[in-house]
Amino acid sequence: MIELVAFDGDDTLWHNESVFSMTQERFRELMQPYVKGVDLDDRLFATEMRNLRLFGYGVKAFTLSMIETAIELSDARVTAEEIASILHAGRSMLEHPVELLDGVVDAIERVSAQHPVMLITKGDLFDQESKLARSGLGDRFESVENVSEKDERAYERILERRGVDPGQFVMIGNSARSDVVPTLALGAWAVHVPYPLTWAHETIDESALATHERYRRITSLSDLPSVLASI
Repeated sequence: MIELVAFDGDDTLWHNESVFSMTQERFRELMQPYVKGVDLDDRLFATEMRNLRLFGYGVKAFTLSMIETAIELSDARVTAEEIASILHAGRSMLEHPVELLDGVVDAIERVSAQHPVMLITKGDLFDQESKLARSGLGDRFESVENVSEKDERAYERILERRGVDPGQFVMIGNSARSDVVPTLALGAWAVHVPYPLTWAHETIDESALATHERYRRITSLSDLPSVLASI
């Protein structure tokens, strides 16, 4: 019996990685004079990973990593105007309209009619709260958890506070690394809804997941109610 269903936010309920992708494309154009023979994407990703422990996830961390990468690749020749352009790009990301994925509202309504539903997301608290408020979905969840990292211990703490056995919990999300693997490790159920774009840090070998008895994969949230019914 399912006692709790949780949704991820970014790229599960609303578009997110596409906004990062568009900004990274602008960053490539801006840095073109400085990056001959250099893989800018690899360098930026390396900077993000180096800063992850201190900055965490989200737009602000991404913006700081773009600035740091620009300074490094240009040997500190990047101009104040170019840095201002990076800051402007980061601000535009924070102000970008929240666009829901197809079928989100209907899926939440149908699932919440049968089960308690909550949101579990990660990243900068201010940014995540802002996106949830602008999405118009806030009132549809019984509770919201924003964690610094979606690992096994984070899910365990959430379930312990709610007195829910892992075997009666279902997590729905686009990231195999953050939404699927840790919840399966706990003995919970995971419904994977892949998004067309995936950040390199969230990419893992998914070949072993398909045979896991508590793993389900769907292409759209419109398929979610029937999958939950089968569980």
